Amino acid sequence: MATAVIEEQLRKCGYKRNLDVAELYLGRKGLKEVTDLSRFRMLKFLWLNHNKITRITCLSNNWQLSELYLNNNEICDITGCLKHLTSLHTLLLNNNRLANLQATATELKGMTNLQILSLFNNPLAQESSYRPYIIHYIPSVQRLDRQKVVQKERDNAFKIFNPERTAVIQSLGFGRRTDSVLATKSTSKSSLRKSVPSSGNDGSVDSSSFILGRTQMH
Repeated sequence: MATAVIEEQLRKCGYKRNLDVAELYLGRKGLKEVTDLSRFRMLKFLWLNHNKITRITCLSNNWQLSELYLNNNEICDITGCLKHLTSLHTLLLNNNRLANLQATATELKGMTNLQILSLFNNPLAQESSYRPYIIHYIPSVQRLDRQKVVQKERDNAFKIFNPERTAVIQSLGFGRRTDSVLATKSTSKSSLRKSVPSSGNDGSVDSSSFILGRTQMH
């Protein structure tokens, strides 16, 4: 069935050569699986949304993919299926059956160009640490589940998943503040010593210091 659907789309779009295929719409076709798409090596935009797909095994050589729409399927696991797609900018996986947060993040964390990611309405999205976990382990993401990722969220995620490094950074910051305070106190004491008139050998204050001061004032 998938092969027939693909051929139909190629005819509709008027593609003559496989290398001419830059985008392919296979959404809402009732597909349970998709045949290998390796022949479309220049494919950049692919819609497979709103089908009945359970696993992605058709993209082994589609390195050029920039946008991939897999939302509204029955996908349970993406391990070993997507990590090679390092050109991906947009990936929609919402409304599926993904349950393993760690495995999903591990599969996607090497995608340094990935900026738009949707995972909502998956079992994994119910975990309390879901959003900060994704933000921390996939730092390239700028928009997660249709919401912009802000710096405050990144800082919070860093504190949660890098507590030891956070403690080191905070201690270094405290050390710099302490050094600054000590330096200020030292400078103040030095200035105070310079402002006090010197005393003679018998402990009396040298009156010439006061005389000189009054003379300068006049």
